[in-house]
Amino acid sequence: MFTGFFLSYTHAIIMESMRPIGVFDSGYGGLTVLKEIIARLPRYDYLYLGDNARTPYGTRSFETVYQYTLQCVQWLFDQGCPLIILACNTASAKALRTIQQVDLPKEDPARRVLGVIRPTSEIIGQLTRTKQVGVLATTGTVQSGSYLLEIQKFFPGIKVFQEACPMWVPLIENGEHRGPGADYFVKKHIDGLLSQSDGIDMILLACTHYPLLQNKIQEFIPPHIQLVAQGAIVAASLDDYLQRHVDLAQTCTQEGRRFFYTTDSTEGFDKQAGLFFGQAVNSAHVSLQ
Repeated sequence: MFTGFFLSYTHAIIMESMRPIGVFDSGYGGLTVLKEIIARLPRYDYLYLGDNARTPYGTRSFETVYQYTLQCVQWLFDQGCPLIILACNTASAKALRTIQQVDLPKEDPARRVLGVIRPTSEIIGQLTRTKQVGVLATTGTVQSGSYLLEIQKFFPGIKVFQEACPMWVPLIENGEHRGPGADYFVKKHIDGLLSQSDGIDMILLACTHYPLLQNKIQEFIPPHIQLVAQGAIVAASLDDYLQRHVDLAQTCTQEGRRFFYTTDSTEGFDKQAGLFFGQAVNSAHVSLQ
């Protein structure tokens, strides 16, 4: 209790002069993206928010995901973030466009909110020879059709085949993803995807949790199929974006500081977060309800 208070008090003092890049996810998955962003852009300050108390987002309605995401975005703005990355495919699919087009002009037109679907869609044509790609994602992302629409904008000739994997996130968050019990659910959805076309030569992991299943997924796909995670792609896109928007980049503070917040138990978050982030995490709690 005292530790949490001390972290919050210390953070409040530091944030008075800090304008970090905000990174948001419904839970832990966005930490795989943040890990890659920091590896590429280590000098910036970052503030991560995981809405673990209300996860998963993948099975919720468009309106619910939008309301939750907007609430988290507004909290990150209140902490001084001039730029926020929605490191969550479901939030990017169901909430990003409305936030960009409706809410940002009212909140603060100078601030920016970016997602993970567009950066991936912009380069996907460079990763396939057959022009047939597979997408593994949550039910919400698949039902939104966001990848179908975005990829068609940039590469009209590419055929996209999708498979929803509703059990994968719970398996990962309950620590069962490495055990033999996960094999059935991984193989089931790989088979479901590949049964749609024998021409698929690239599979996108369109959920930021799924890199933790990457080795197991690899066991069930033919060796000629390339498996692609989003973290490095999003990091490269952000790097390019900041180079093209110099004024915004200069607004973001660059002291190499990292802060982690969760809407749920900090003890539980810190225990799980290390698996996604690759190193120990010390978080503080925030209540958004």
